[in-house]
Order: sequence, then C-alpha cells, then structure tokens
Amino acid sequence: MIQLNKTNFHLVKSKFQLKKPWDSFVIFLLSILITIPLFIVLHQNLIDPLWYFGLDRILLFIFVFAVIYGFLYALRTISIICLALYLLMLIYGSLFGSFNFNSVFDDYNSMLYSMNNNPFPQDIIIAKLLPFPNKDEILRAIEYENPKVRNFAIMATTRHFKHIRGYSDYRNLIQCFAVFKEINSRWNYVNDPKNGDYIATAHESLLYFSGDCDDHSILMAASIRSIGGTPRLIHTKGHIYPEILIGNRSDLEKVNFLIKNILFPEESHHKQLNYHIDEHNQVWLNLDYTAKYPGGPFLSEEILGALTLE
Repeated sequence: MIQLNKTNFHLVKSKFQLKKPWDSFVIFLLSILITIPLFIVLHQNLIDPLWYFGLDRILLFIFVFAVIYGFLYALRTISIICLALYLLMLIYGSLFGSFNFNSVFDDYNSMLYSMNNNPFPQDIIIAKLLPFPNKDEILRAIEYENPKVRNFAIMATTRHFKHIRGYSDYRNLIQCFAVFKEINSRWNYVNDPKNGDYIATAHESLLYFSGDCDDHSILMAASIRSIGGTPRLIHTKGHIYPEILIGNRSDLEKVNFLIKNILFPEESHHKQLNYHIDEHNQVWLNLDYTAKYPGGPFLSEEILGALTLE
C-alpha cells in the first residue's frame, strides 16, 4: 500500500511537472537576454578566425547561450523567484514611481547599442592646465542671464526635439542639444580683424550668427547655461570650442543612443561619439561649430586650458 502511494505520488508529481512548461520558457527568455550582451563583448574582444558565413560566431553564440541556460535552469527556482520579485518592483514603479517597464527597455536598448557602437574616448583632462586666454573678457561676454539669450535658447527648444518622449531624465540635455542644432545650422565663420582679437558678446552674436570660434563658443555656452545646462570652453593651440557636461559613463550610454538613433541619426550615421573625461570622471561632449552632431570629431585635440561655467 505504501509502495502504491509512493508510485501514485511520483505519477502525480510527473504530471504536475509536465503541466508547467512555462518555467523552461522563462529560463529560455532570460538566457537570450543575458547571452546577447555577453556575446557582443566576446565578439568584439576575441580574434576572428574569419570562418565562412561567420560560423565561428554562430557557434560562439550557441555555446554562450547553452552555458547561461544550463546555469539558470539548474537554479530555475531561484531565478524565477528573483524574476517575479523584479517584475513586482517594476509594476510598483509603474504605478507609484518613475522606474518602469519602459525604463528597463530603454536601459537595455542603450546598453546593447553602446556595447556594439562604442563612443570614442579622447585624452583625460588633468587639473594642471595653462591659464585660459582672455578669461575675464570671455566670462563677461557669456551673458546667460540676458533675456535675449534666454529667449533664443527657449525658441530653439520649441523648434527642435520638442516632441521627444520617454527620456525625462535627459530632458535638459535634449533641450541643450536643440540649442546646439539651432546655432550650428546657422553659424557663419568670420575671422577677427587683422592683428586683433575681437570678442563678441552672446547677444551681439545673435544678430547675424557670425564670428570666429571664440564668438561661437561664447554664444553656445551662454545659451546652454541660460536653460540649465553645464557648458565649458576648451582652449587648444589656436582654437576655442565649447563642450557640455552629460554626466558619468552610465549617462554616456543613454546619450550615445539618443544622439545616434533619435536626435541626430543622419548626421552621426556610421560615426563615433567623441568625448573627454575630466579628473572627476565626468563626461563632456564636443559642441564645436565644426561638429554636425554633439560629440562630433574634434578639430584640435591638444588641450591647453579649460573654463567651466557652473
């Protein structure tokens, strides 16, 4: 009788297990989501033997997937419980917080894009730099509190990227990129007088959107500062250009995705995002008049001085 009961118990248990194939499906999906970024890292760092039809990469993907799937399946109870708790947190965030399912999708999408299309880091800015030329005069010319400058910046934010949704944490950066787009699409480079260094104020440059590199930098910095952005000016040999603070390396992933897929897809197509990292590990994007998109190529890379507006 006891043996019969044990047999019945095993039969019931087997039937119950057969009726819940969803756990294998959940583990399969989790394995795919984890395998993709791991495969990208391995693909970019392993030597490519150049097999026909990329067969080596196909086998690599299958191998990584098999290892991840086997590990998660062995710990499927723990994996499913953790996933359930994570989904509950996302549901709570969707109802009462700011981090929701869209946030997860955006983060994952940005991570994959940045892993496959790495931005290009430039030299690290050190604290010991040369004195910034004409510093006092330039600071006076950056009239970020001038109503004309702020009104111009506001106009730019209504003309460009106004309807971008889903990136509330980067709204201010998107608006600053709108200012960049407006200025750089209209800027006309004009030399200073011979044997002279004419520094135009921000509101003066608004008249004709013309001048040299320091005039452009002053207008860009003033306009961005007037709507809450953090700009700085970089002095190189014979050149000055503006940059904007975008945050840390994690923010760089999101900004890289935004610029290359949503805000400036044509201008940045098949091009790298160039940036500087300062001594505090903060990331700054190039906004030079020669750049067609934020983070465009640097005209001159040897940095002699930096002037940050905070």
